[in-house]
Amino acid sequence: MRKSEFEINNKEIIEEILNSSEYATLALSCDNKPYSVPVNFVHDGNVVYFHGAKKGKKKEFIQSNSYAAFSVALPYSLIQSYFSSNDEMACPATQFFRSVCASGQVVIVEDYDEKVKALSLLMKKLQPEGKYKSLNEEVYIKMINATEVFRFDIEDMTGKLKVGQNLPQARFNMVLDYLGKRGYNIDKETITNMKENR
Repeated sequence: MRKSEFEINNKEIIEEILNSSEYATLALSCDNKPYSVPVNFVHDGNVVYFHGAKKGKKKEFIQSNSYAAFSVALPYSLIQSYFSSNDEMACPATQFFRSVCASGQVVIVEDYDEKVKALSLLMKKLQPEGKYKSLNEEVYIKMINATEVFRFDIEDMTGKLKVGQNLPQARFNMVLDYLGKRGYNIDKETITNMKENR
């Protein structure tokens, strides 16, 4: 496999991308038919947890074929072609981004304590300020038993970061200048990451 100039090897950056992502796309397959679905998730070491209904297409596909792929993508600035080139060609137009892709197997979690752990981690991610009763409390038993929890066991994971780090210095500076002039909040974030990863 060709090593990409955009590949991320830093586990802390990959972790930050996963923790910053509100949802991921889960890609499944059954009888040569693809199916992808957005899921709220939480990353915990070498696993990803997500939840869903006891019945439905997602569960049917997982029961038929537990192998799956998982991806998240977070955008940085949209880069118009004239941000980095004066030749009036469309080709330089691009989107800066950071992403993580993983492959592995999905397991339906049967153990009640592991379900509580997974849902607690998910709540901590979605509502870090707290202000809810602990999922260990008895009031949740019926709801937790009625919820399907899935564990995605990661076998392979890669990250990508594209923020112009491959551009010649003159084009890199040109992009920085245009982003600074446009001045959207995402442009400011993009500029910071461009400089950090140059």
